[in-house]
Amino acid sequence: MNKKWAVKRLTVNLTSSEAQKLEEYCAMTGRASTDVIRELVRSLPVDKKEVADIADSSQLAGLSSSRKSAT
Repeated sequence: MNKKWAVKRLTVNLTSSEAQKLEEYCAMTGRASTDVIRELVRSLPVDKKEVADIADSSQLAGLSSSRKSAT
């Protein structure tokens, strides 16, 4: 497969446990971390209703407020 696409380089800061989890997943699946992250990004919802539903679920679970304080 010829991969011709415009590339945008992105740096992601992960906690030690997040990096360890990604490394373990990649070792188990034999996939590169770039491929795993790219697949996760592609699976993100872009439909406004989907995003709103996820935001509502996050607020109910108390995740929204913890994310805001981390940034």
